[in-house]
Amino acid sequence: MASSLKDLRGLRLLPLWRRRVPRYPVYMNGDPQLRLTMPHFWMKMVRPEKEIPENQVQFIVHPQMSVIDVKNYLEKVYKVPVLDVRTKVFAGKDITQQARGHVLAKEEDHKKAYVQLADGESFEFPDLFEENKPATEKQAKEVKKQERTGLEDQRKHWDRLTIPTWFR
Repeated sequence: MASSLKDLRGLRLLPLWRRRVPRYPVYMNGDPQLRLTMPHFWMKMVRPEKEIPENQVQFIVHPQMSVIDVKNYLEKVYKVPVLDVRTKVFAGKDITQQARGHVLAKEEDHKKAYVQLADGESFEFPDLFEENKPATEKQAKEVKKQERTGLEDQRKHWDRLTIPTWFR
């Protein structure tokens, strides 16, 4: 009994991608019939470090995914026409102790997939952080107008500037 608990506890401590992927369908007597449309794998789109052509996309993928898996995943699930897929495994970096320089641990290895889309298809990475863009002229005018009204209010109530704003 105790050994089976250790096995289960050890299984929970393994990273998800190192666990054995169960064969589909996972079925026990009495369960309803399973209808999974998504595979057990995952893909994460990442912004490339270097400039790449418009018809290429870069992903970090599940380490057990093959080139064929990546291509089928994109074509069947997302209906994206794929021309070519290349993968590369990157070794994890060493985590060192700053004071002495000893290696404490190693980061997990990760696998990248470089996908080339079919002819006529292009992809541009979306701009997720629009607040960093420069303000338009209309927004700049509104900000200047608010600053002017604040300065006029200060001039109007110059004798109350020592009193906190919440008390005025």
